[in-house]
Amino acid sequence: MKIIECVPNISEGRNKALIDEIASVVTTVEGVALLDVDPGKATNRTVITFAGDPDSVIEAAFRLIKRASERIDMSKHKGEHPRMGATDVCPLVPVSGISMEEVVEYAHKLGERVGRELQIPGYFYESAAKEPKRKNLANCRSGEYEGLTKKFVDPEWQPDFGSTDPSVFVRTGATAISARNFLVAYNVNLNTTSTRRANSIAFDIRETGRVKREGDPLTGKVVTDSEGKPVFIPGRCKAVKGIGWFIEEYGIAQISYNLTDIDITSMHKAFEETCQSATEKGLRVTGSELIGLVPLNAMLEAGKYFLKKQQRSTGIPDKDIIHIAIKSLGLDELKPFIPEERIIEYKLESAFSKPLLAMNLSAFANETASESPAPGGGSISAYVGALGVSLGTMVANLSAHKRGWDDKWAFFSDWAEKGMVFQKQLLNAVDEDTAAFNKIMDAFALPKSSEDEILIRKKAIHEATINAIEVPFKVMQLAYESMDVMKAMTDIGNPNSVTDAAVGALCARTAVHGAYLNVRINCKDFSDSDYVEKMLKNSTALLGKAVELEKTILEMAELKM
Repeated sequence: MKIIECVPNISEGRNKALIDEIASVVTTVEGVALLDVDPGKATNRTVITFAGDPDSVIEAAFRLIKRASERIDMSKHKGEHPRMGATDVCPLVPVSGISMEEVVEYAHKLGERVGRELQIPGYFYESAAKEPKRKNLANCRSGEYEGLTKKFVDPEWQPDFGSTDPSVFVRTGATAISARNFLVAYNVNLNTTSTRRANSIAFDIRETGRVKREGDPLTGKVVTDSEGKPVFIPGRCKAVKGIGWFIEEYGIAQISYNLTDIDITSMHKAFEETCQSATEKGLRVTGSELIGLVPLNAMLEAGKYFLKKQQRSTGIPDKDIIHIAIKSLGLDELKPFIPEERIIEYKLESAFSKPLLAMNLSAFANETASESPAPGGGSISAYVGALGVSLGTMVANLSAHKRGWDDKWAFFSDWAEKGMVFQKQLLNAVDEDTAAFNKIMDAFALPKSSEDEILIRKKAIHEATINAIEVPFKVMQLAYESMDVMKAMTDIGNPNSVTDAAVGALCARTAVHGAYLNVRINCKDFSDSDYVEKMLKNSTALLGKAVELEKTILEMAELKM
C-alpha cells in the first residue's frame, strides 16, 4: 500500500477552537487519518500530522491550506518561529510503498492546485525544489511574511505557484511545499548529568562534527579557513544533527538527534555509534527515546539488526521483531513504548482496520458461516494459503534454532523471511477478495436511468469484474510460489517437523485450487472473451503445477517419516 505523510505547519498555536477547526478538515477526506495535532503557544504555530494514500492526502492537504487561508489573517500574526504564511510549510513524506520521485510529483500537483484555485503564492523546497537555491527552506522563507512584498518584485524570487497580487498574499501569506525524507527525532539517554559530556558525544556522531582546534581539542585555538570561518572535523554519521542537553524531568543528560534520512543513518546505527563513543569516554548508554511517530520499517530494520547480531532468525512476526528493537534500543526506559501508538502504519490500521483480519478465529468463522455472501471462497482460499506458508515458516525457524545447526541459522532465517513475505501478502488478500466482491455489488447498484449513467455503470462493472478475477489469480500465484518454502523445509528442514511442512503444502495447494474456482466463476459471462481465455489458460496451468508440486512434497515427506 502506498502511504505518504503530510506535516503542515499552520500559523496559529493559541486559539484551540480555531486549531481544531482547521485540523478537523483532514477528517472529511476518506482514506486519511489525522495522527497528531501539536500546538505551540510561544511560536504561535501548530504542527499537524496526517497520513494515508497519496491522492487522499493531497486532497486533505488542499482543504487544510484553504481553510487556514480563510481563518488566519497573517497581517495580524506574531510568533517566535520564522513564518511566511497561514499554512507556512506543507511537507510530504514517503512512508511506505512509494518513491521520493513519486512524492515530488504529488508535491508539485498540490502546489499547482493551490496556486490555481486559491491564488496563494509559494515555493517548492527540498526534494521538490525546481532550482538549487530553493532546496533550503531558510532561503525560501528569508524575509518572512513581512518581506514578501519586496521579495515578489525580485525576478530571482518569483513564486513557483500562485499570485503576487497583494490583495491575496497580505492575508494568506505564502506557503512552502516540499517532498522530504522522514525525519526521526531520536534521543539517546546517558548515565550522566553532564551536558558537556553529552555534547562531546553528539559532536562525535553528528554529520557536522566538531570545531577543529590547535592542540587541546577542548580549549585550543579554533582553526579557521581562508575566509576566517571555523574548520570542522566531520562526525561519524551522515544525515544526522545532534546536541547534548540535560533533562530535569528525567534527571539525566541526553543526546538529541534529528535523523534526517534514516536510509542513510538508521536509528540502530546512531544508537550503536553513540554506545561506542560513550564507552570511549567512560560513559554508558542506558536507553533511548523516540519523539513523535516512526515508520514501521525503521523499527523492523532495527529489530532485524539486533537479531542478526544474536544469530537469531529474522523470519518471525513483526510484533516479535519490534519487541527486540524496543528492548535493544531501550525505547521503554523512560516510559512505555506502545507500537500501536508510535508506529505510523499501525496508527493508520487502527483508523482503517481490515474488518476480517481484525477478527479473532471464532469471529472470522462465524462471519463466514453467516448469511452474508462475503467472505466467501476467495477470502478463505487466501487465509488457507497464509496458514500453509506459516507452517513452512515455522519449520524454517525451528531449523534455524536447532541444536547443532548453529552454522545454518542464516540460511534458514532467509527461508523464514521469504515465508513471512508470502504470509503477509496472502493475509492482505483475505480482505482484498471481499472488497473485490463488494465493488461488483456496488457497481451493479449504480443508477441506469440515462445513457451517461448506463455507460458509467457498465464501465464500473467491467473494472470491478477484472479486479474480482485478478485478486484470486494473485492468490493462486502467491500460494503456488510459497510452496517453495514447504518443499525446501520438507527436504532439508528440521526432520522432526517434516509433517508440518507437508501440511503447509496441502494448505497451499488447497489455496491455489480454491482461488482457481473463484477465477473461473468470475470469468463466467464476462464480456471480454480474449481476456477470459487468457486468464482461464493461465490459471489452469498454474493449478496443474501446484498439484504436481504438492505430490512431490508429499512423496518427500513420506520418505522422511
